[in-house]
Amino acid sequence: MAAHIGHRLRKGATSGVVVAAAVAALAASQAPEAVSPPADNTGGDRAIGAGDSTVPPSGEGSATGDSPYYTELPPLNTPNKPGASTNLPVITGPAEAGIPASVLAAYKRAEQSIRSTDPGCNLPWQLLAGIGKVESGQARGGRVDANGTTLSPILGPVLNGVGFANISDTDGGAYDGDKVHDRAVGPMQFIPSTWATWGQDANSDGKKDPNNIYDAAQAAGLYLCANDRNLALKADLDRAILSYNRSTEYLNTVMTWVAYYQRGTHQVPDGTGVLPVDRSDGLTPGNLPTAPPSPNPTTPAPVTPKPKPSETRPGQVKPPTVPTKPPVTPPTVTPAAKVTRLTIVANGKPTTTTGSAFTGAPRVAALDATGKPVVGVGVRFEIVGTTDSHFAGGAKAVTVTTNASGLAASPTLWAGERTGTFTVRATVVGRTLAAADFAATVTERRADTLVRVGDDALSATTGAAFTQQIKVKATDKGALAPGVLVTAQIVTSDTDPEESAEGPYFKQGDEAVRTVTLTTGVDGLLTLAPGTVLAGDKAGTYYLRLTTPGGGEVFIALKVEAPSTPPPTQEPTPDPTPSGTGSPEATASPSASPTA
Repeated sequence: MAAHIGHRLRKGATSGVVVAAAVAALAASQAPEAVSPPADNTGGDRAIGAGDSTVPPSGEGSATGDSPYYTELPPLNTPNKPGASTNLPVITGPAEAGIPASVLAAYKRAEQSIRSTDPGCNLPWQLLAGIGKVESGQARGGRVDANGTTLSPILGPVLNGVGFANISDTDGGAYDGDKVHDRAVGPMQFIPSTWATWGQDANSDGKKDPNNIYDAAQAAGLYLCANDRNLALKADLDRAILSYNRSTEYLNTVMTWVAYYQRGTHQVPDGTGVLPVDRSDGLTPGNLPTAPPSPNPTTPAPVTPKPKPSETRPGQVKPPTVPTKPPVTPPTVTPAAKVTRLTIVANGKPTTTTGSAFTGAPRVAALDATGKPVVGVGVRFEIVGTTDSHFAGGAKAVTVTTNASGLAASPTLWAGERTGTFTVRATVVGRTLAAADFAATVTERRADTLVRVGDDALSATTGAAFTQQIKVKATDKGALAPGVLVTAQIVTSDTDPEESAEGPYFKQGDEAVRTVTLTTGVDGLLTLAPGTVLAGDKAGTYYLRLTTPGGGEVFIALKVEAPSTPPPTQEPTPDPTPSGTGSPEATASPSASPTA
């Protein structure tokens, strides 16, 4: 009895004081400037970029379908400070502070991966550890194989509306073995519809397995970071945990373990972790469900209680007994069951250019048979077709919940580098209804104007290269146009677009070509470095013609000159007359003068 009272007193005290301390510790230690994110994306197959926005799905509002969880709280004694030895099997603190080696490695690996792709989330691995503790007792004390997969499936109770949410089957029993209702699965307790969107292959074994601690920890981290949350802020941290299980007591319990683990922890061998006992549904580790339920659960027939015999006096007639009818419980109708159709209300034909975000999100309304909006419906947006376009973080499918007006909008849709059309399809999770299709189109980036920067003449001699830098600026509707494809072509006339068969050229590998495709930089400028254009071996005036999608065009004169040759040196003409003599006449012998 004393132990029971002590446990309750400790639980009440920790729920308030320790939770406040945990929030303060998280805010102080997980600020954006506190930790430099790693340079790689360690594990995981989906990266969340800064500024992306993804709305967490709801298996009726939470990642776990509000399944039961462990309510046991950590001891009051403080574990050692962080930095304790991790060499197995050294134990350096209270048993409750020990986390199985594979489980701890999965949490830290998920933190590193997400900090490299979404540093603004500030995800601490202790938050994953706190959730893993209350959801599965750290994968039942670390009972996992060498790859991190639980030795037996960890399944929550059947979510059939009896004490829990009522979630009809969404995976055909693939994960939970139940083709009638869903069940939370694995060490982080994802319901199948949530895993369908957030499942990861963090251990690179080719499978997204909710029963694998590496896959599940990575998926949980991404889920908690959704909606651009900064977990260093208390409001975002609370929202993230409540998106996992909509319970204030759940929030307090998780935060108590987070604070405990932040004060220090150590790793223990797999399979030796301390198993919690108290659960919100009254079950214990020894009687948790592991096998799939019967595919056709039945409800026992109501038993009519027998009336108690009453004493009667002789001659008195006993009144007839009226059987007592059992109370009739109306069936639970899920929001999805009320929906009869999805209607497109905005952005039916989204269009953008390569590498850009689509303006305006595809949006639908979930309506019932009378045309009224239905609140709380899970709507799945999926990209269909051959395209490299994607939602936030590279996802090809996301699930969002209709708001108070019955509306659901997809997260930001990003175009890749592939042009063409594809479909964004919206469907109701758990229902077979006509889909709402959005026809999306990706076109090339455009520039309607190209202007040369600088006006110096460009000239080179045959056999050499143009040594001047060539720079042009691309704009579209007056704004700089980055990332635009520019076709560069050597032509013989500034009015004839026909490619020249001689003269200047570009070098591609060992080939001489006269047409190449280039791309403007982030500043809208295209620069050809000195030596990019070679003069060729025939003199003349040629033109570099640059064109862009959208109508941009400019001609730049290229003058090729023959090398200048100096005049040959003339040899002097030899003089046939011997030096020092006059003309032939002068050298002739004079005639004898006449005699007297």
